[in-house]
Amino acid sequence: MAKGAATSRGILSHWRLYAAISPFYLLFLCFGLVPVGFSLFVAFQRWDGLGHMEYAGLSQFRYLLSDTQFWDSLGNTLIIWALGTFPMLFLALVAAVMLNSAVRFKSVYRFAYFLPNVTSIVAVSIVFGSIFSTNFGLVNGLLQMVGLDQIPWLNDPWGIKISIAALMTWQWVGYNAIIFLAGLQTIPGELYEAAKVDGAGPVHTFFKVTVPMIRPVILFTVVVSTITGMQSFTESQVLLSANNGGSTFAGGPEHAGQTMVLYFYQQTFDNNDFGYGAAIAWAIFLVVAVFAVINWRLVQRREKD
Repeated sequence: MAKGAATSRGILSHWRLYAAISPFYLLFLCFGLVPVGFSLFVAFQRWDGLGHMEYAGLSQFRYLLSDTQFWDSLGNTLIIWALGTFPMLFLALVAAVMLNSAVRFKSVYRFAYFLPNVTSIVAVSIVFGSIFSTNFGLVNGLLQMVGLDQIPWLNDPWGIKISIAALMTWQWVGYNAIIFLAGLQTIPGELYEAAKVDGAGPVHTFFKVTVPMIRPVILFTVVVSTITGMQSFTESQVLLSANNGGSTFAGGPEHAGQTMVLYFYQQTFDNNDFGYGAAIAWAIFLVVAVFAVINWRLVQRREKD
């Protein structure tokens, strides 16, 4: 009893400190934990967002397992993620190496590379819709200049995937380049000098010195890229909306541009099926968590080897 009273008095004596940090936890409770808990509750209900809730049990999740459109959206998300993430990380690493070796205007280059990440993704998506336009797009104009036929990027199943992936790559190259640059700057210069003395060339030094030294940074970028890539929404939503007169419900040609989060949005706000939308949201969470853990385990295993 005395120990509990002493602990209570210790907490009360530092109430000003607890009051100072309480706004963060209150906001996190209101806009973080409570919505997450409510979404889990709604996943077991049938609800249109306005009327009375009807308990549905596990029926929403059972239907989800047999919903071919959800599995198609999962496949689209994985393909778009692969098309966008691997080239993006490679280009980011190359850009970071170039930035690390730059002598003048380093700050200017860093700002220029990071600018796409802070630019409005909606505005950029509209621009990319024009770039990949079939009749007047810049990409098709370049193809015609070299004697190739036009490609209906936004009306072709693979074309819409490549367009979305290109937009994601453009948006995140600079962000990851800055992270890679921070990792490169922690590598001791003596390692490069020793590799040079041993006769190692630039390519050999890159793969034998640079890459092993920044493996934790690579792990971080891969996990973050997986999480953001699996939750892609704005890119496909705006590109499909611009190409279909404001509608994204069809998901583009053969539903090829319909990602998991876009499918969640359509079921929740277009169909007003909040219960099923919540079930989809939790399925997305599980998919993202599984792939994040797989990526982490693969990178950790390579690091141990």
